[in-house]
Amino acid sequence: MKYIEKLHYITHDLPGISHIEQVQWACEAGAKWIQYRCLSKADDELLTEVNAIAEICDDWGTTLIVTNHTQLHGKADIQGFHMEDRNANFVSLRKQLGDDVTLGGYATDLAGIIQLANAGADYVGLGPFDVTTTKINDCTLLGIEGYQTIMPQLKKSGIKIAVLAVGGVKLGNVEDLMHTGIYGVAVSGAIYSADDFIEAYQDFYDAVKR
Repeated sequence: MKYIEKLHYITHDLPGISHIEQVQWACEAGAKWIQYRCLSKADDELLTEVNAIAEICDDWGTTLIVTNHTQLHGKADIQGFHMEDRNANFVSLRKQLGDDVTLGGYATDLAGIIQLANAGADYVGLGPFDVTTTKINDCTLLGIEGYQTIMPQLKKSGIKIAVLAVGGVKLGNVEDLMHTGIYGVAVSGAIYSADDFIEAYQDFYDAVKR
């Protein structure tokens, strides 16, 4: 089983704060897992930015995951990809990317988790937990109750895969979420919108590890 960090920081297209700045701050805060999520740039711009981010991650020993853009595989020091499309063919992606590349997916229910696990995903972002402005999502909010229902069912199924809560997770939610049996959390807005980015990241890290 591949190493999966318990706290994922997801970068976002933000006015006044570049993806590179977000990664630098997260790494300074101690981040060991960055998901670069940029859906607004052409391939040449993406590659330039990813290479700059990869250098920062290399300096800090941080895993770099890229959202969607598998066409960048082999062109930069990327350790894995996170596919947001729930209809993505993970069997084909695994053959394309190889066994060494970390591959994550997104699910909204138990069936989605099991499907991803059987198709070769290494981890699953399960959500949305709550309302989020960082990603358009018309799926039913899971809330704590959703994870309390799904995680015991997943354990009973015998499927073993790292499941992370995602979508509108706030610091005050982490303890209750971790008690449901999830592996960790993926966070964006609650960290970048905080008064102190680095302090917010470290608070989340402490809560997840606790």
